Amino acid sequence: MTRTLDIHPETPQPRLAALAAKGIAAGEVVVVPTDSGYALACRLEDKDALERIARIRRDSGAHHMTLSVRDLSELGVYAKVDNIQFRFLKSHTPGPYTFILPATREVPRRLLHEKKRSIGLRMPEHRVLAAILEQLDAPILSASLVIPDLDEPLDDPELFPESVNRQVDLIASAGFCEQLPSTVLDLTGEDFTVEREGLGGVPPELAE
Repeated sequence: MTRTLDIHPETPQPRLAALAAKGIAAGEVVVVPTDSGYALACRLEDKDALERIARIRRDSGAHHMTLSVRDLSELGVYAKVDNIQFRFLKSHTPGPYTFILPATREVPRRLLHEKKRSIGLRMPEHRVLAAILEQLDAPILSASLVIPDLDEPLDDPELFPESVNRQVDLIASAGFCEQLPSTVLDLTGEDFTVEREGLGGVPPELAE
């Protein structure tokens, strides 16, 4: 049976954040809030949970997942970042951006973009997710809670349909959380590019 934790969006209760982190550490699929809506999350190393998320979203490949980290010091373990990239990241984190970066060998091959050998990384600006990441003491893999054929937005856990609830183990609910796409920025080349304009808009450095 799916469990729900009602976590305060501004002042997350440490005990509840710890329970959400414990679920992720135990291999569960957990719904977490982010600055761009609710997302399905699991441990980086958990292949079974990753496959469950792909089935829920009906994704064709695991490389659609992104890695959410607590801070930039953690990011360097999973992505190859030079000084120019680091300064850019520092200027735009935390926030509603997904950064495409060259992956290190710490990232499982199944998560890499097939051609670019890259990984999507995020440092979302949401206090509940930040509290969960702090308690977990590790990054998480996540993908937006978007289900094909569902017309209603999945922005309020109290209104999630049963077809969603029965496929996840735990919901870390922070109340209404509008579902909007993050801005996707490709930092793998010499010239940074906007792959998708979303909630973060286009950074001034990349505006034409």
